[in-house]
Amino acid sequence: MPRIEHVALWARDLDNLCSFYARAFGAAGGSLYENKAKGFKSRFLTFQSGARLEIMATSQLQPVEHEPGAQLMGLTHLAFSLGSEAAVDELTEKLRDAGASVLDGPRRTGDGYYESVVHDFLR
Repeated sequence: MPRIEHVALWARDLDNLCSFYARAFGAAGGSLYENKAKGFKSRFLTFQSGARLEIMATSQLQPVEHEPGAQLMGLTHLAFSLGSEAAVDELTEKLRDAGASVLDGPRRTGDGYYESVVHDFLR
């Protein structure tokens, strides 16, 4: 049966983005993979549920950058379930205090989710 194995994200600062997901969501960082010939580095982060993110950096490619909050075709957001509204409130304040940009929420959406929309530290 198919399942999503992992989602990969380009980052300007691989270590900073890995640290964000570790601090905010308790992700465990794997070892650094580096291919010097291709100017590529990556690290897999594993969450308690088993879900994984691959955070990648490159010195040879030039991934297209866009303004934070821009709506593009393709991957738009990652959603994490925290288990309760109180946990969403608590993490939103923790992230805000750490300097993350909270775009919206916490709030109840029209389709029933209780959420906050927060930029990670990709930039």
